[in-house]
Amino acid sequence: MAEGDLARRIRQGQGAEKADLVLKGGRLFDLVSGALLEGDIAICGDTIVGTCAAFAGEREIDISGRIVVPGFIDTHLHVESSLVTPFEFDRCVLPRGVTTAICDPHEIANVAGIEGIRFFLDCATRVAMDLRVQLSSCVPSTDMETAGARLEAADLVPFMDHPKVIGLAEFMNYPGVLACDPSCMAKLEAFDGRHKDGHAPLLRGMALNGYLAAGIRTDHETTAAAEALEKLSKGMHILIREGSVSKDLDALMPIITERNSPFIALCTDDRNPLDIAEHGHLDYMIRHAIACGAPPLAVYRAASISAARAFRLHDRGLVAPGWRADLVVLDSLEGCNAQMVLSAGRLVNDALFAARGHVEPVARASVKARHIGADDLVHRANAAETHVIGIEPGKIITQHLHEEIVPEAGVKRADPARDLAKIAVIERHGRNGNRATGFVRGFGLKHGAIGSTVCHDHHNIAVVGTNDEDMALAANRLGEIEGGFVVTRAGAVVAEVALPVAGLMSLEPFETVRDQLVVLREAARDLGVTLEEPFLQLAFLALPVIPHLKITDRGMVDVDRFELIASPGL
Repeated sequence: MAEGDLARRIRQGQGAEKADLVLKGGRLFDLVSGALLEGDIAICGDTIVGTCAAFAGEREIDISGRIVVPGFIDTHLHVESSLVTPFEFDRCVLPRGVTTAICDPHEIANVAGIEGIRFFLDCATRVAMDLRVQLSSCVPSTDMETAGARLEAADLVPFMDHPKVIGLAEFMNYPGVLACDPSCMAKLEAFDGRHKDGHAPLLRGMALNGYLAAGIRTDHETTAAAEALEKLSKGMHILIREGSVSKDLDALMPIITERNSPFIALCTDDRNPLDIAEHGHLDYMIRHAIACGAPPLAVYRAASISAARAFRLHDRGLVAPGWRADLVVLDSLEGCNAQMVLSAGRLVNDALFAARGHVEPVARASVKARHIGADDLVHRANAAETHVIGIEPGKIITQHLHEEIVPEAGVKRADPARDLAKIAVIERHGRNGNRATGFVRGFGLKHGAIGSTVCHDHHNIAVVGTNDEDMALAANRLGEIEGGFVVTRAGAVVAEVALPVAGLMSLEPFETVRDQLVVLREAARDLGVTLEEPFLQLAFLALPVIPHLKITDRGMVDVDRFELIASPGL
């Protein structure tokens, strides 16, 4: 900031000269007292310089009858899960009031390594919102899977001082932390004194103590109020999550109180454009929480000032002089419908988005799996007892089920009548050609198959189906379109969404992706699928720290014990 800029702010704040911009006639929501305060809001450049008085401005906007709140901060998300590039994510959520997003480019990093992280940092310097980056801590997530890259502490340290970097992203390998694994220790020690983001589903008691002793301060994987209260009592900042699959807001509603509000924040983790269009983003979480009885002061604190403090963004989160002019003009606190948004003092509109410039996409042609035949997906076994992944709708936590699937000539097949579908994961990074098969209950599939290259966290090909032929067709089609989502039935592709950037993100506008997802969802329902978000649910069946069972490209794993319990083809 130049000395002249500081002097201008001081003069404009006193009313000694006209402000650059004045919002006139509205009320601001004071997140200290909870009061709605009358008066204009004066802005100089990117900074609020005056409130609670009458100001004159070079430009004045009448916001009579409306309420101004600080811009919303999404404290943990993967832009890749929006299925669009950071430039389209920016355009999708900024008009809804999300002025800051703290992302972990973990998904693209597992495909493209440092190239993927550098792509996100380049995008973060150009987008209209303030996109902050956490450096991905677990690439790969575990040694039980094959990712497209491996990042150690030495790979991350050169990026630590980038102006868009906050710290170390979600440390999901909590068993590695508790075991003092050398690779984990090197990363944690390298980021001493910086923010370390957590990922600790169901972690309680002494194990939680050990995890927190590593200096980890936040968690977005809390799914129950009692768990949240223990973590809060041990100094952990709870990031309440409401994504497209992981929906924890209702379960954590009891902790959204004015007393707890300095220690809670909001996040979406993984939310796609269709869900955003139909329900919303953080604006939905705010509306829903207030409708369920949460105090508006607690909710809006969690959405802004509490989030800012948790991540050491000390320049934002209040509508007050000297604070960053990230502002949302609302119809009402309860409605949380953004009528106008300012990002660093700039009105959010088409002209702002048009001025952002461009960053060339990376990680094209990243799906390198060899051609798969139906015979490659045969699940051979002799015993009838079968380990089955049980889906819990609206959660990424799974059940470990045991079902009888009688082999026919040594081969186990899907049984749609019992909602037992077959699942396969096929290595697609060109490393080893591994593949594994297993069984899953909860999709409701009656016909065909669905496939995806969005497969946390290794992002290999995941396919679930009722027969090997349609599953193989889906896997091969994913290679042809550079990754994405595919629906097949009776030997034909009936719907698809191409995601050619690392097999994770589209090159199309978010509106196009939203419309494509409508068609894809209907095609999946025509197969009998009953899940609201079947493709993201499929993706999370490979997540390494979900209790009980997961499928990796090396076989079926019991992740409570991190043991391989069924090898490919067994």
